Amino acid sequence: MPTDTSIEVRLRELRDSDLPVIFEYESDPVAIQMAAFTADDPADRVAFDAHWARIRANAAITIRTILVGDAVAGTIAGFERDGDAEVTYWVGRQFWGKGVATRALAAFLGEHPRRPLHARAAKDNVASIRVLEKCGFTVAGYDKGFANARGAEIDEVILMLG
Repeated sequence: MPTDTSIEVRLRELRDSDLPVIFEYESDPVAIQMAAFTADDPADRVAFDAHWARIRANAAITIRTILVGDAVAGTIAGFERDGDAEVTYWVGRQFWGKGVATRALAAFLGEHPRRPLHARAAKDNVASIRVLEKCGFTVAGYDKGFANARGAEIDEVILMLG
């Protein structure tokens, strides 16, 4: 599906009212399979709420809600992993293929100036890798990690924006 440049994509602070929609997106079996690196049990609402409470309480983590018009389309966050700045995002499946993730990431990069910035994706998650590359990330290496969604160790791509 081609990118729809008429769609308004913007970021704002995460609100409590966003969480039911985010839970729905992060519970989508198709999205879970694609993302691979998910919660132990994406259908566990109690664990989901506890996870979000922890990350929202951490001032070192920047979290934004991705909006398309007034609709919650997903989340994007910047955090630190092993001393490296990293970005992650999740977009609801109904927004895939429309340029939403790319435009949300571009907006986030404008307000998150720390470089280098890293990102990770399952090696077979071609769409996510392409989003990152469109925003200037390049492949910096490869790793293996246990993917809860697939119940196995899988190949992962590490990307970096300098």
